[in-house]
Amino acid sequence: MSLLLGDHLTQLAFSMYENKGVYALLVGSGLSRAADIPTGWEITLDLVRRVAIAQGVEEQTDWAAWFKGKTGETPSYSSLLEELATSPEERRSILHSYIEPTEEDRKEGRKVPTLAHNAIADLVRGGYIRVILTTNFDRLMENALRERGVEPTVVSSVDALAGAEPITHSACYILKLHGDYKDARILNTESELSGYPELYDALLDRILDEHGLILCGWSGEWDHALRAAFLRAPNRRYSMFWAARGNLGDGAKELVDHRRARILPITDADSFFSSLKQRVETLEQSQRQNPLSIELLVNSAKRFLARQEHRIQLDELFTEETNRLFEKLDSSEFTLPDKWDPLIFRERVSKYESVTEGLASMAGVLGRWGNDAELSLVQDVVCGLYAHAEKVGSGLTTFVNLRSYPAVLVFTGYALGLLRAGRWSTLHQVFDTIVHREYREPVRAVEAVFLSAWKGSGTDIWRHIEGLDRRKTPLNDHLLAIFSEWSRNFIGLVSDFELLFGRLELLGSLAHVEHESKNEMQEALKGQPYNSWVWMPVGRIGWNSSIKDRLVNEIQAEPIRNSILQSGFAKSDSEFFDLSMQNFQRVASRMSW
Repeated sequence: MSLLLGDHLTQLAFSMYENKGVYALLVGSGLSRAADIPTGWEITLDLVRRVAIAQGVEEQTDWAAWFKGKTGETPSYSSLLEELATSPEERRSILHSYIEPTEEDRKEGRKVPTLAHNAIADLVRGGYIRVILTTNFDRLMENALRERGVEPTVVSSVDALAGAEPITHSACYILKLHGDYKDARILNTESELSGYPELYDALLDRILDEHGLILCGWSGEWDHALRAAFLRAPNRRYSMFWAARGNLGDGAKELVDHRRARILPITDADSFFSSLKQRVETLEQSQRQNPLSIELLVNSAKRFLARQEHRIQLDELFTEETNRLFEKLDSSEFTLPDKWDPLIFRERVSKYESVTEGLASMAGVLGRWGNDAELSLVQDVVCGLYAHAEKVGSGLTTFVNLRSYPAVLVFTGYALGLLRAGRWSTLHQVFDTIVHREYREPVRAVEAVFLSAWKGSGTDIWRHIEGLDRRKTPLNDHLLAIFSEWSRNFIGLVSDFELLFGRLELLGSLAHVEHESKNEMQEALKGQPYNSWVWMPVGRIGWNSSIKDRLVNEIQAEPIRNSILQSGFAKSDSEFFDLSMQNFQRVASRMSW
């Protein structure tokens, strides 16, 4: 028996995942029905009702039957609109009230993006859908995308098409085939929909030729221009999936047969797109390094670390995993993109994390339970990853800088393990590790791969990660979230991981300014507190005053202060320590809310 027999939804999800951005989406009024935006038929019956009541007719239980009894014909959306309004401007005004939400609508959740719109927006943000065709006049799709930080290219007229960003350069391209409800140039009568402008036809032909297609909420029975585009499309290089409630009409069946489409029976658009999103995300997660294999690596590191006679095996384990990572990083999967795209950035960050998690977790094990004997091993790994990243120096700066992200992850994992074990001296040594750079002077690790001192840490860039668009320290916030999960294998029981992460930020800040002399620090701090300071990579604790105050009190109290100084921080100089803490407070004060 076939594994996927009849399971077209999984087939679609798998094809979308493996062919990222290949599938275009065609949605009709059925998509917006759950938002209480009426379909064309519902608008037709309501217009019949309103006209009849204006003529003195009593309320009817079946306005379609009443209309047929009165005129001998079935109510027609197109004919009724043409009769009620002779100009596009008048027709736009009639439709406006059916689509534009009132204040009461917004309060009660009507005429706002539905679960389906939001699921589609998530798929767009993930790069799985980049082209959306719609016969709808509303702006629910655009609103859902913008809520997720995706600014679509919207084409709702021939004029807009002429000046629009090319489809290949757009994060999301929306072609509103019938126009926008705020634009008088909407197409909604049968005569207007008998044929599209030539530029529309050319674009449609290209999309249907180059993309797979997902249809939902469109009957396929009218809009002759759109039907004609399907019927003249010659190629079937990618599949077409038609999500439908109930049985398709004869017109839709003709298109299904012509395109050899697969029919997906659904109960509604919300559940369909939510399920599709869930399956795509499941496939995405399955590509993450197998959690069992990560657990095996971590347990192997623990076992080899426990016995001195297994030190060779420990070294070999790290060498093999590092070489495996190099092979991954050299694969086509990590080829530098040729253009900036926030969706590609998010995807690339996720891929780096996926392939580095095992090695970063192993490094955390060494920090937590090792001794100074393993320090050189971790230093070699971090420096090797950084040197590998430096081999590529041309391309978009954001993605070139991001190549050293694996070195940041391994360094952070090891540092957190050291901090959890209270190994202050080794932590200072790893901060002081010399990192060589291509064509530039070498620097200390705390200046090369430590949180916001890392060259790839730009705030505006990391705000493109989901949920970080308003954060002051988006990279640090993201790494806190990542290592909250990863560190479970080596941190053990800790009452407040955020506090532990804050200690790392504070100690790294102190280590960072050690390149300054005491005189330089004193000179820099002479002026007004708000303007006179030396830059240091103050992270989340800069704006999180409750954690900052707790950590400042902790580090300045005995015996922690002495332990920190004896470990080499602040050059083991009590006066330089005080200057560094004064500097820290000044930089942090600039970040407070």
